[in-house]
Amino acid sequence: MSRRVVRQSKFRHVFGQALKADQCYEDIRVSKVTWDSTFCAVNPKFVAIIVESGGGGAFLVLPLGKTGRVDKNHPLVCGHTAPVLDIDWCPHNDNVIASGSEDCTVMVWQIPDYVPVRSITEPIVILEGHSKRVGIVLWHPTARNVLLSAGSDNAIIIWNVGTGEALITLPDLHSDLIYNVCWNRNGSLFCTTCKDKKVRVIDPREQRITTEKMAPHDGMRPMRAIFTREGYIFTTGFSRMSQRELGLWDPKNFDEPIALQEMDTSNGVLLPFYDADSSVVYLCGKGDSSIRYFEITDEPPYVHYLSTFSSKEPQKGMGFMVKRGLDVSRCEIARFYKLHERKCEPITMTVPRKSDLFQDDLYPDTAGPEAALDAEEWISGKNADPTIISLREGYIPPKNRELKFAKKNILDNKPPLGPRRSYSTCDSNFAVTLHGIYCKVN
Repeated sequence: MSRRVVRQSKFRHVFGQALKADQCYEDIRVSKVTWDSTFCAVNPKFVAIIVESGGGGAFLVLPLGKTGRVDKNHPLVCGHTAPVLDIDWCPHNDNVIASGSEDCTVMVWQIPDYVPVRSITEPIVILEGHSKRVGIVLWHPTARNVLLSAGSDNAIIIWNVGTGEALITLPDLHSDLIYNVCWNRNGSLFCTTCKDKKVRVIDPREQRITTEKMAPHDGMRPMRAIFTREGYIFTTGFSRMSQRELGLWDPKNFDEPIALQEMDTSNGVLLPFYDADSSVVYLCGKGDSSIRYFEITDEPPYVHYLSTFSSKEPQKGMGFMVKRGLDVSRCEIARFYKLHERKCEPITMTVPRKSDLFQDDLYPDTAGPEAALDAEEWISGKNADPTIISLREGYIPPKNRELKFAKKNILDNKPPLGPRRSYSTCDSNFAVTLHGIYCKVN
């Protein structure tokens, strides 16, 4: 009888935990617009949430530490004339965020470190070029001031935010609505999914499709695709029988999948969130109440199920913290910001470790906030991997984390001389004798 060998993985025991109520963001009117967006974006400074707003579109920006109930008159970011559909923080400046809206514009905003007294209504730049609503905004991973937008006009525009000009316009590469866009690691290519059931890999500077796959998932419902660190493409979609699926593909050979797995039967679109440092992908379905996570390796079956975090309430959206915003002292490898109807709830993913030392194997050097290229260098044809930083500086040893409380040393107080000395802890007869000896000695 053969013994089953359990695959070794440092992420096999990762567990999720929702934070307590006092660490959530309460009384937020999350947007009810029909669009398969995350509705939430986070970075090490702020959490931004698309909210309901009368007379136009708006989103809420809160400092990460400002938890609890949000005042109903809290200032908003509200310059759009129609609902906001997507938001994305700049990876090279934690105070800059882009938004796309049904009003066909893209706006870029500067958020101050302090909480403003009144709503922010003036963007630093307005980008106009789409003829229909803009449902996707995505910053370039390595080039400064480069922003991608995709609209319901089936066009993709890449902007230089510094000048407010369109660098590249791709109006004819898609025949139908674009579901999602994802850059590869160095930003030389991006992949897209489309309502025409195709996954495309596009070289934007050459303005051509390098490769494409027809119907990686047979179902008609929306797909998602993301690049992995190794250059593979991870997809989520639906089978012909409406079962949710995930797949892993090599864009150099799209004929057969590296892996294709059926998951469950549900209507919610699976939104993938990928951690390039650990090769762990997290799947969050809109309307689901769970987060499934998988590890991608070079060993069959290549996509390995790890575990599931389950909760009671369904999620209306989800934010995913970048690696440099995590608490490495507590072995936190991911943090989500789950949107409910009226609140935002942080969820931490932690690897249990006995040692209190910095865990090098969990935290390799990761992408930092410094851009590797300028917009002009990128458009001229240069490529560069992200500028990496060490997370060791964010590690706080346990002795520095603990609350220090030192009592005053009672032995430092000199006892009073003469009969004022206290004998409360002595026998009364012994106290008299001791006092007599003391007097004779003097």
